[in-house]
Amino acid sequence: MSREASLQKTYAAHPEGGGIPMPNHVAIIMDGNGRWAQARGLPRTHGHRKGVEAVRAAVRAAGELGIKTLTLFSFSSENWARPAEEINDLMGLLKIFIRRDLADLHKENVRVSIIGARDNIPGDILPLLEEAENLTKNNTDTRLVIAFNYGSRDEIARAVKKIGIQIESGELSASEVCADTISTRLDTAEWSDPELIIRTSGEQRLSNFLMWQAAYSEFVFLDCLWPDFDKSQLKMAISEFQARDRRFGGLVAKSGA
Repeated sequence: MSREASLQKTYAAHPEGGGIPMPNHVAIIMDGNGRWAQARGLPRTHGHRKGVEAVRAAVRAAGELGIKTLTLFSFSSENWARPAEEINDLMGLLKIFIRRDLADLHKENVRVSIIGARDNIPGDILPLLEEAENLTKNNTDTRLVIAFNYGSRDEIARAVKKIGIQIESGELSASEVCADTISTRLDTAEWSDPELIIRTSGEQRLSNFLMWQAAYSEFVFLDCLWPDFDKSQLKMAISEFQARDRRFGGLVAKSGA
């Protein structure tokens, strides 16, 4: 039985969760836009445009499934090394997405949050990101977290720098520093860590994404390329998550074992 067929079987046994807890926070590494386009003899930009449609589908599906927080890895701090033409196209798609979809997200009570460094974001992009946050800050349904200009090592370094400044000022002592001290200074301090991290395209690595927050996350790696991701793919990944025995380092046995 193929892995895809196995996931389908798991979902069939537990449709829409089947009483098994849903993950509150799902994070996705959206990978495969370029390969999707290449397989069709199209420029990479076509893959990115199709990928934006998959973003819309993922946000809608998350809301329908009751997922409270959806984090999407949209642009890493390393992506600036890509060709200028591709970066310009990606920035253009981001602008279009915010200008065209922000009103709908707001109407659907979605709260948008941005994580990542902001000091080197192009001047015409940062105001749009901040507008999305400000407009939706009081919304209470799904929280859509967009990781933009984001790198986990950079995020941790910025958190440690904040701690160092507080120690220097006497506001905090070195003996008080613990894991929570770092967690509460990360970009994600306001919400819980992801229970489930999904990566599309068959690659099996984190690529500098939520490395601190992923300490006890479950990972599901899907073979589908990101432009082909839809609600059915999300359901299958959640079903695999629900079939696992999450012990957090303990020895809690499955019910009935």
